[in-house]
Amino acid sequence: MKLYVIKIGGNVIDNSENLHKFLKDFAALKGLKILVHGGGKMATQISSSLGIEAKLVDGRRITDIETLRVVTMVYAGLINKNMVAQLQRYHNNAIGLTGADGNFIRAKKRPVKTIDYGFVGDLDGQSVQPESISKLLDASFTPVFCALTHDGDGQMLNTNADTIASALAVSLAEMYETTLIYCFEKKGVLQDIDDEDSLITEINPERYEQLKLEKIVSEGMLPKLDNAFDAIKSGVKEVIIGRADELHLLNTKSTFGTILKSN
Repeated sequence: MKLYVIKIGGNVIDNSENLHKFLKDFAALKGLKILVHGGGKMATQISSSLGIEAKLVDGRRITDIETLRVVTMVYAGLINKNMVAQLQRYHNNAIGLTGADGNFIRAKKRPVKTIDYGFVGDLDGQSVQPESISKLLDASFTPVFCALTHDGDGQMLNTNADTIASALAVSLAEMYETTLIYCFEKKGVLQDIDDEDSLITEINPERYEQLKLEKIVSEGMLPKLDNAFDAIKSGVKEVIIGRADELHLLNTKSTFGTILKSN
């Protein structure tokens, strides 16, 4: 049985019109599916309005206790429940979740090395409970996970949404024919970051190594692609990276974005 694990990110979450269109297309997607989302920009805006300064190191959020309170409110509350309400509007019986709900995703607090990232969770091969999530899917629910996990000792942890999506896809790949999809505002992996028409439609591991050598892939895309190829090595059928407004093409059996495959 097919399963789509779809991560929505980038500027799509911040634009209500684009987000509504994406959620309508997501609801219309046939088959089993899971949605994963972040919401960093909105968390930063609300932190600022509360007088809490966002702390970033190399683009990564430092999650102190005040920031954790804000991201818990914003990710698990404001963004997650608005998305779930929209999906219900489109007759998709969604259920909004953090990793703590149902003990679905348990993480370990990132150890302090040169930088203390605070209350940030890292995942491993045992983090996701696929059998429990499968029960939700079998009961015709669509899980909508925000970027929060827990440590099993009562502590919520801010966790990268791309990583959560990849971990979910990998853990469920033994039970379903799983496709992992990263949706954002770009067409996919571009040969030239400033040219939307320079889409690279397919990448295998050999091509990826070449693109890295030639420095064609932008630095911001590297962690996403590394995650994607790790997922493929671990049993995920394929990974698609593409524009959120092209998701509907999957229902017509068309391809969109950049497809990553093992060979």
